Amino acid sequence: MSDSTLLAREIARRKTFAIISHPDAGKTTLTEKLLLYGGAIQMAGAVKAKKARAHAVSDWMEMERERGISIVSSVLQFPYKGRQLNLVDCPGHADFSEDTYRALMATDAAIMLLDSAKGVEMQTKKLFRVCKLRQMPIFTFVNKMDRPGRDPFELIGEVEEVLGIGVYPVTWPIHASGKFRGVYHRELKQVFLFELVAHGAEIAPMEATTLDAPHLLEALGEEAVKQLRDDVELLEAAGDALDRDRLARGEVTPMFFGSALTNFGLPQFLDAFIELMPLPAPRNSDKGLIEPTDERFTAFVFKIQANMDRQHRDRLAFLRVCSGRYERGMKVRHVRTGREVRLTNPVQFMAQERTVVDDGYAGDIIGMFDPGLYLIGDTICTGSPVAYEPLPQFPPEHFARMAILDPMKRKQLKKGLEQLGQEGSIQLFRPPEGREGEAIVGTVGELQFDVVKARLAAEYGVDVRVERLSFSFARWVEGDTLPLAELENQLYGYGALDIRDNPVVLFKGDWQLESCVKAFPKTRFLELGNSITHV
Repeated sequence: MSDSTLLAREIARRKTFAIISHPDAGKTTLTEKLLLYGGAIQMAGAVKAKKARAHAVSDWMEMERERGISIVSSVLQFPYKGRQLNLVDCPGHADFSEDTYRALMATDAAIMLLDSAKGVEMQTKKLFRVCKLRQMPIFTFVNKMDRPGRDPFELIGEVEEVLGIGVYPVTWPIHASGKFRGVYHRELKQVFLFELVAHGAEIAPMEATTLDAPHLLEALGEEAVKQLRDDVELLEAAGDALDRDRLARGEVTPMFFGSALTNFGLPQFLDAFIELMPLPAPRNSDKGLIEPTDERFTAFVFKIQANMDRQHRDRLAFLRVCSGRYERGMKVRHVRTGREVRLTNPVQFMAQERTVVDDGYAGDIIGMFDPGLYLIGDTICTGSPVAYEPLPQFPPEHFARMAILDPMKRKQLKKGLEQLGQEGSIQLFRPPEGREGEAIVGTVGELQFDVVKARLAAEYGVDVRVERLSFSFARWVEGDTLPLAELENQLYGYGALDIRDNPVVLFKGDWQLESCVKAFPKTRFLELGNSITHV
């Protein structure tokens, strides 16, 4: 087999995706059940009873386990029916949108998870807009069908109206005597009835039959069978087939119904998902589109995470492989610095568990030990230098200083804040040359301050008090140089430098920005700097 044939075959096996949802839609539960059906775990832990049972596999941070929410994106890789699935588990809470948006940039498709009772919620809308902007394929899974919820036809109408995307139901829910019993698969023309086992901790037994099977009446009852047949007739009357080209452009979403808690409808969803999801897509770069089958190895850093292994105090850079094949020990160019680096121990993940891998292909996500070299958005490659498009970064809306309680640990505080800033979990603004003072932390959401405080204590041994500041927004500077160190004394705002040493000004309100614009007419004040793209 030729190298190019092997490359194409291996890339075709890769499916790299994320799950987007509003908090409490069941995202962590769905994630664990996908691992269960993929054979990566033998029993799923009940997310609602974490103290009594296993914690969610994807939630490795102590604070995530305590609060029962996902705070940082994590990477989960597992096989399923000959495919290699790369699942980027994203935070659902709005305060961690920035981490979620960056993670979406590293994926080729998204699963949009909806609560059957609540439908399309606020955070789902925000995340959907990012997917739409990238024209990503979107698969919809309506969860919690085992609980009282809205009419499925009503949910279809809401998705089409609110999100502006076509809907093609692939499976349809079956209820009998008020209980969720299974799904009808429109493409296979089959009814799948499930049995509840161990509250969904193990794979649910199921029975496959046809819509006209005589024993269906006995299993469901006459009223339920009539309702199901009427619903199917109504769906088929629409006459639409699933358009794969529109799916690839994010214009239509296949919809599936089920329950992540009980596992009902999950295998039908997974089987259809791996068949319908398109191959890894080409990526834009400063040299044009790069195909995944391009024999050059290229990848970009979409996430940096410190202290996943507390014992080794390590730092990992997560890379999305965009083209070619990587091999353990190969030399690559770090484009931003021009340095040559060696990929000595690339790893793949199951939450915090790692496995060293010898090779991989476009579509994979790998982790590299980071000695402090990488920043989010960096490109590495073989051959002639190429740089992928910058990743999105949001303007911070909340600002604070971390007041240290033990002055003897100032060095640890400085290191902790710098590493968190390089991760992208916070934005760090330090005083310009010529001024003394502590760095200022900027965040998109309030809850991020709680995370910073908890991580400084747990990972760096530093206890701090969060002192909120009255700044409202930041503006990056272009054009004529500003006297950053003098701005505050002149009431024009607070001049600072960001993690990349770009000049930035923090303002308390529009009035202060307007004064600064008048005082420095040849300077432009941007929501984001040159090295960043705003979404």
